[in-house]
Amino acid sequence: EGEICGFRIHGQNVPFEAVVLDKSTGEGVIRAKDKLDCELQKEHTFTIQAYDCGEGPDGGNMKKSHKATVHIQVNDMNEYSPVFKEKSYKATVIEGKKYDSILKVEAVDADCSFQFSQICSYEIVTPDVPFTIDKDGNIKNTEKLNYSKERMYKLTVTSYDCGKNRASEDVLVKINIKPTCKPSWQGFNKRIEYEPGTGSLALFPSMHLETCEEPITSIQVSIMLETNHIGKGCDRDTYSEKSLHKLCGASAGTVELLPTPSNSANWTVGLPTDNGHDSDQVFEFNGTQAIKVPEGVVSTTLKEPFTISVWMRHGPGGREKETILCNSDKTEMNRHHYSLYVHNCRLVLLLRQEPTESENYKPAEFHWKLDQVCDKEWHHYVLNIEFPAVTLFVDGATFEPFLVTEDYPLHASKIETQLTIGACWQDLSGHDNDTETLSETLTGGSALMTQYFRGNLAGLMIRSGKLENKKVIDCLYTCKEGLDVQLPEEVASSSLTLEGDDIESFEKVMQHISYLNSRQFPTPGIRHLRVTTTVKCFNEETCISVPDSEGYVMVLQPEEPKISLSGIDHFARGAAEFESTEGVTLFPELRIVSTITREVETEAGGEDDPTVQETVVSEEIMHNLDTCEVTVVGDELNGDHETLEMSTHPSTSTKLQYIRTHFLDYICEFGVNTMANYEQVLHLIRYRNWHTEALFDRKFKLVCSELNGRYISNEFKVEVNVIHTANPMDHANNAMVQPQFINQVQHASVDLSGHNLANMHQASVVPSAATIVIVVCVSFLVFMIILGVFRIRAAHQGTLRDQENGKENEMDWDDSALTITVNPMETYEDQHSSEEEGDEEEEDSEDGEEEDDITSAESDSSEDEGGEQEDQQGSSRQQQLEWDDSTY
Repeated sequence: EGEICGFRIHGQNVPFEAVVLDKSTGEGVIRAKDKLDCELQKEHTFTIQAYDCGEGPDGGNMKKSHKATVHIQVNDMNEYSPVFKEKSYKATVIEGKKYDSILKVEAVDADCSFQFSQICSYEIVTPDVPFTIDKDGNIKNTEKLNYSKERMYKLTVTSYDCGKNRASEDVLVKINIKPTCKPSWQGFNKRIEYEPGTGSLALFPSMHLETCEEPITSIQVSIMLETNHIGKGCDRDTYSEKSLHKLCGASAGTVELLPTPSNSANWTVGLPTDNGHDSDQVFEFNGTQAIKVPEGVVSTTLKEPFTISVWMRHGPGGREKETILCNSDKTEMNRHHYSLYVHNCRLVLLLRQEPTESENYKPAEFHWKLDQVCDKEWHHYVLNIEFPAVTLFVDGATFEPFLVTEDYPLHASKIETQLTIGACWQDLSGHDNDTETLSETLTGGSALMTQYFRGNLAGLMIRSGKLENKKVIDCLYTCKEGLDVQLPEEVASSSLTLEGDDIESFEKVMQHISYLNSRQFPTPGIRHLRVTTTVKCFNEETCISVPDSEGYVMVLQPEEPKISLSGIDHFARGAAEFESTEGVTLFPELRIVSTITREVETEAGGEDDPTVQETVVSEEIMHNLDTCEVTVVGDELNGDHETLEMSTHPSTSTKLQYIRTHFLDYICEFGVNTMANYEQVLHLIRYRNWHTEALFDRKFKLVCSELNGRYISNEFKVEVNVIHTANPMDHANNAMVQPQFINQVQHASVDLSGHNLANMHQASVVPSAATIVIVVCVSFLVFMIILGVFRIRAAHQGTLRDQENGKENEMDWDDSALTITVNPMETYEDQHSSEEEGDEEEEDSEDGEEEDDITSAESDSSEDEGGEQEDQQGSSRQQQLEWDDSTY
């Protein structure tokens, strides 16, 4: 009783048995029936139950215990080596490329445990091969492979498990090298340099398509030139919008509402800009700025046909209206007479009619729903308004309004209107403001502006009359750069699409595609280029795919011209010329020259000296000018008695136009024209002053520019002096008693010295006191020089005569029959007396030099007297040589 007779294991195919070791204690042992294999089964789970010996000899009424679960884990031994899954491996690679992974080899280990079944490393047994293998079995090349050097590599690879058992058999890996053949455009340079002024530049001169021997049925190519980052969408002339309208043939009646800030157009001074892409004036509106256009700038009435044109870049906005241009009541009622605004990606023109006899409904709002309004790209808008019809051109394409609403005409009112840009005028407080940029909130909390615009605007114009000519509209927005196929009917554009089925013919067309920039001074920088290709093959399954080709055109920096103004910068004229009806010409010999500086490589010497030197060469070039400005240096002109005028001339009256501002400064704004024409017109500018009593000089400054201020000339300054006329009733000597007048004359003479007086007009002017003083001084100087020369000559001739007398005495013949009596004392006394007379004459001459009132006539008489004395002395000497023949 109380003994355990045995254990029973429950389960199928359990390779274990339980044996009782001690019945009294119930101790037993579980043992394996056969050898265990971890690779077949790593764990065993079964239940075991104990039972007693029962009652009686036959063991009846035997009792059993509860069942217990037994878990047995079989420990592994590293008895297996790694084995590769494949007998061999193959791969094909293209030459000239480094791969991250060419192929992957994989080995397995039959051991059941994690430690012995994992492959810890792989190894390439073959030495000196340009390949390596990582612990995961990935094989890659360590250098670029060359088909001409080796076409196939055979590698032996082995593996190791984490128990350091090596693979039972190594594996063979074959790597084939394939020559490069990738379907693509060949011969395409990614960087293409364009030198300004060279015309068309072929982009793909040696380009051909590599198809890798795949037959092609058709091909389509799209070429895109990205120029959105240049100016207003591409490279265009950066002249003022008014000048561009004139160049395109639409200059009459054009008013520029967003001009470059200047003295004559200062209402855009406060607006932020995009820092000027090469003087391409673009204004930024961030929703808080707006400007008022001064009165009198726009005189267009709604009864006449007129045109509104503008460059705009605008992105997706909110639900609020964003005003581009608005003309509303200045006070009280705040009615909008006409406005152009953006609302929910729609362009809307509000056009309220003026009071008429009939009070019927009339078209008032014109709506256009356009993707261009909200795509954040530059677009050119032209609205031809001829009530009740309105036509819209966007980048030269015509768009009809999808919605037109009607309204009553405005009621009659005497309220003046206010034209604003970037918002609408809402005067709720009755306060007025100047032309400066307005903020959103003002003192007192009354908003003077509403419906602010957010975006960029440029070239906002109003022109009287319609602009119907399609060529003119195209001229206003057409780019100066683009892709050119060099075909007569094709024009340059930023994109091209070509289709064909013959590869050779297609390649010839591609080789004729070029980049063209017709500007003389283009905007430098990068233009990205993308070539997208789509092909169709006979076998669609094996059809090749041609990747996109990308590059860029680098427009080099153009040689910057140096505009030089030269001419007479200092001259004097009589007061009568200033007071005449014609006045005085300011720039009679003005010369406008533009030069560029180039570096030219030249060889330093002959064949013995191969060095190359860079020489700077200056070349004169011709280009246009768009503005010349004449300003006064110093005090402004007094409109009561002085002015700048331009005389008319038949040869220039039809070439150029000029305007005069409301300032006293004078701006000659001729628009775009040649330098020669500018010279001709600037020669006609004259200065008049009909009260010159207190005027002694005037200074003016001339500056010319090209491309809206991109290139500016030197400051050419001209100083004009006034020569005052003396009173003819006054004697010349009265200058002695007027020291103040003398000082002024002396100062004027100093200023005039060293300046060019040869170009003065040959006009008859009454001699002034300053002229008399100058003539007297010059005459006196000439007299002193002549006198000095005479004295030196007289002394020299006296010495020569003495020597000649001695020689004549030696040459006298001996005539013994003659009796000659000579008194030597008489000869000495005569010579001594003649020397005393000469000394007295020199003293008289020195006394004459001290007199200030000597005239040129007196100088001539002195010279005559000196000549007579010389003749008398010569005759006396001649008499001394004669002998006395009275006794003969």
